[in-house]
This record gives sequence, C-alpha cells and structure tokens, in this order.
Amino acid sequence: MTALGFLYPGHSAEDDYPRIEQLLASDIRLDLVHTDIGEDAHRVDALLRMGSAERLTAGVEALRLTGAEAVVWACTSGSFVYGWEGAHEQVRTLAVAAGMPASSTSFAFAHAVRELGVRRVAIGATYPDDVAGLFSDFLRAADVEVVSVRGSGIITAAEVGTWGEKEVFALAKEADHPDAEAVLLPDTALHTASHIPALEQHLSKPVLTANQVTVWEALRLAGRRVNAPELGALFTREPIVQA
Repeated sequence: MTALGFLYPGHSAEDDYPRIEQLLASDIRLDLVHTDIGEDAHRVDALLRMGSAERLTAGVEALRLTGAEAVVWACTSGSFVYGWEGAHEQVRTLAVAAGMPASSTSFAFAHAVRELGVRRVAIGATYPDDVAGLFSDFLRAADVEVVSVRGSGIITAAEVGTWGEKEVFALAKEADHPDAEAVLLPDTALHTASHIPALEQHLSKPVLTANQVTVWEALRLAGRRVNAPELGALFTREPIVQA
C-alpha cells in the first residue's frame, strides 16, 4: 500500500480526491487533512497567511498517523504567492516538519508541464487578474512560456467550489490559445477530476488541473508511476520525470 498525504485548505473540491483514488491502482490511498483557510479570499495578504508554516505544520501530525510516504500542500495560490524562492522554502519547511518528501501544487504544475514535454501553456484561472499573474510569473521562473492568462475575478474558494461542468468547460475554452501546447486550470477549489479526458478531447491538447497534478506530484515523490487515462494525458506518460 502506498499512502499519500495532502494538506488541503478548507472545504471546496476535496471530493475530487476520492474520485481520483478510485481511478488509480487499488494499492494507493489518498489521505487528506484540512488546514485552516483563515480568510477565504484570493488576495495576496490572505493567501500568504493561509500558506504560513504555522498553518501547514498544524496538520502534519495527523498525516504522519496515516502512514503517508509523501505530503503535498494541495493549494496553488497559497504556494505560488510566495514566489519561486519562497515556495521552495515553504516546502522545505514542510518536509522537515513532516519528516517526509514534500511539495506543493505550484511545483506540481511545473513538474507536470515538464513531464508532458511542452513549453508553451495557457492559464485559465478562477482568481482575480493580479493573483493569476503571480502564477504566470511562477511558471516563467520554472522556464515555462506562458502565452496567455485569463483570470475570472472570483474572490472566494467557496464560490469556485460551486462551479460545475459548464463553468469549467467555459473557463478552459476561453483560456485556450492557438500557440498553447497545454491548458492549465490552477485552482484546487475547482472540481475537475471527472472532466479531464472530455476537456482534452474538446481542446485537442493536454489539460492540467490542480487536484490532478497534486496527486501526480505525490506519486512522483513516492516513486510510483500509474497509468490512468481517465485522469488525462499526464497519467499516460512514462517514465515519470524525476525533477
């Protein structure tokens, strides 16, 4: 049994994880611990507080009790808002506190883009434009070319969690760009686990979504490779890139 741990802020789209677990090998378990989201706002000051070491390490002991082999901070905005170097320090601190390999959803996107062998991406963000721009900056620091960024101006994760298939498809379609080799949907509050193959068929290119890449990153940290086409092109590549 491979047990993977996730620190997930608040409650929005955490039901993506049982769905993903069902689509993976039967010997993989995904364990979530919910962290204190504090003020639910896609605003830089609130996101910095949400991703603080104090809030992340508060959930570490519960994950250790599950027998997790790796932990991922399952929040994109609460990691990239720290910038490239700050996000590295965030996961280093988490790894020391947890006593296991650690990463975050922001690094998961950077590693997943590399895994797909693409360089040019389009971003479809639920966030306000200024926060979406920080994700673009983070990816550029990872040597990813961002050809377009679309923000949606949504302030709260709670509102994002109410979006259904119609809104997800509209976001991906509006974000796509002719020069983009992949489309990225970076919010872990967005329900996407049931839609990835259909999104990829609709856009005729790979689609990377936050909860999808978060689980892939945990598998990468644990040294596991799983072929799961129902989770999109990312889960059909081999071997997994060791970044």
